[in-house]
This record gives sequence, C-alpha cells and structure tokens, in this order.
Amino acid sequence: MTTVLRIDASTRLQNSLSRELADTFERCLAEAVPDLKILRRDLGQTPPFIICEAWVAAAFAPEDARTADQRKLLALSDTLIEEVAAADFILLSTPMYNYGMPAGLKAWVDQVVRIGKTFTFDLARGDRPLEPILSGKTLVLTTACGEFGFEAGEPNAAHNHLAPHVRTIGKYLGVEGMHHIAIEYQEFRDQRHADSVSSAHRQARELVERLTVACTSA
Repeated sequence: MTTVLRIDASTRLQNSLSRELADTFERCLAEAVPDLKILRRDLGQTPPFIICEAWVAAAFAPEDARTADQRKLLALSDTLIEEVAAADFILLSTPMYNYGMPAGLKAWVDQVVRIGKTFTFDLARGDRPLEPILSGKTLVLTTACGEFGFEAGEPNAAHNHLAPHVRTIGKYLGVEGMHHIAIEYQEFRDQRHADSVSSAHRQARELVERLTVACTSA
C-alpha cells in the first residue's frame, strides 16, 4: 500500500489555487495507484499551536523523565510526526504569503522537526551535528503566488523564501526527492496567469505519470 500525507496550508477552502493543484495531483495518483491511502492534515483550517518555552523544555527532556504535563504538551507533535513517518509521499499545497510560508505551515514545521524524533544531534559529528532519522520519502510541493519569476535567475528569485525553506527542512522529514509545481501571476489576472494555471495542472498530471512509471520499474 502506498500512503500519501496531504497537507494543505491555504486559509482558503474555496478558490484556492494551491489546493486545486494538489487535487489534480491526488486524483491522478489515485487513478494510477488503486491501493492508495491518503492521510489529511489541513493547516489552513486547523493550524497547530505555536511552540513555547515549556514545549521546548519537554522536547529536550529525556523521554523517560518527562512529566505527564510534558507528554501531554508533546502529544500533537507525536501525532504529526507519526503521520510523516507513515507516508511514502508528502503532498504539500501552500500559497506564498509575504514571500514565505503561511504561519500555520511554519507552526507545523516547528512541531515536526524535533530532536530524537526526526533528527539526532551529536557534536561528535563536528560542524554538521544534525542527522535525519526518516528517509525514503518523496515530496510534491504545489504552490500559488501573486507575483512571478521566483526561480533561480528570474527577477524575484531572491525573494523566494517558500520553496527553498521547504527544500531545506525536507531532509528532516525523510524527503529524498522533491518536485515543485507553481502557479504564478495570480494578482495580475491576465493571460499569463491563465497560462500558468493550465501549465501547472498539466505538470501535475505528467509528474504522476513519471512517478508511477518509476515505481513500476523499480
């Protein structure tokens, strides 16, 4: 059985371009993989709480020394990490808000990237003390933004703090392959935007074909 963890970060339920793009990928993948299992986490509608000093103390406390209150404080984090661990694919749909990720998605990242759960820390490794625990996952990132030109070498590349951030933290989610499909020009509402939407949905369908062929050939 193939398991997909679908994470939606848009605050919109209606007319969300990032959600609609993820819908296309999910629908095509479900058609191609009959035994597909989908776990869902909607951060736009139900964002995790922002971590606090007590949460950090609990996360760094030895597991067998945690109090009942500390275990309770980490319960949501434990659940979110279990969802990531169970997934073969992570389908992350998110808009770009103010050139970065929405607050709900950042709160999720802070709950999931956790010492002893998704990475280990050992100063014996020198200047690279962090090492991921999870592995073998593929991440598909579907995004939508109001402007355009956020890829390397394009006009807004230096302002892109969304995809690079996801790529960086991806290794601590066990991601070994990341695919990014973006819709641009949303605020321009012109033909360029229409073309971007059409192209992105076509890319989503084509990506499913490539991924399923690769899985079949493996």
